Amino acid sequence: MPTAYFTKATFRFLRSLAANNNREWFQDHKDDYERQVREPFLALITDLQAPLAKISPHYRADPRKNGGSLFRIYRDTRFSNDKQPYKPWQGARFFHERRHEIPAPSFYMHIQPGECFAGGGMWHPEPDALKRIRDFLTDNPEAWKRATRSKAFRDHFTFWGETLSRPPRGFDAGHELIDDIKRKDFACGEEFGEAIACSSELLPWLVATFQRVAPLVDYLCASQELEF
Repeated sequence: MPTAYFTKATFRFLRSLAANNNREWFQDHKDDYERQVREPFLALITDLQAPLAKISPHYRADPRKNGGSLFRIYRDTRFSNDKQPYKPWQGARFFHERRHEIPAPSFYMHIQPGECFAGGGMWHPEPDALKRIRDFLTDNPEAWKRATRSKAFRDHFTFWGETLSRPPRGFDAGHELIDDIKRKDFACGEEFGEAIACSSELLPWLVATFQRVAPLVDYLCASQELEF
């Protein structure tokens, strides 16, 4: 039977965490975090394993509590002016099996009060990976257009991230994909509401979203010479 993973209590916890982002409050409410956020998210990741494998056998939904798909709730504040110790959101990355060898695109989902979304791509790719994407765009424009200009893609996804104001050095300003070549990020997504997040529609909605974004992820894998 269809399963609902998150509840209104999930979002109440995240709102309360945003308003009380300190260690004392979190320790007092850690059981709520485990029960209302972490455990249902891990269950969702587990249930995404089979449908994700059908989209690509090289991608993983890893439900381990540590080191898997689920992001840690704890922030690394060592090099940040923002010393709040916790993230007022929870996200999961569904990664390529060779992610430790080569920079690879991912599928992603994120829940946060007023900001739930899912999508895929490469966010802040490293310089070498970014250069490979741009070179691949230059040489393979038709495949890019098939991946990102279909009605299914345009009706659902918005590209995120930064774009250069001028063409990158060494690239033709007159290239038909110059606006895409100027991108610094190659990630896109679609928002969804708390009503979907708290319903049994979430899993099929995510699977459909990942299926629609798969051509972009496939293209980016090809740019890095990765299997999809």
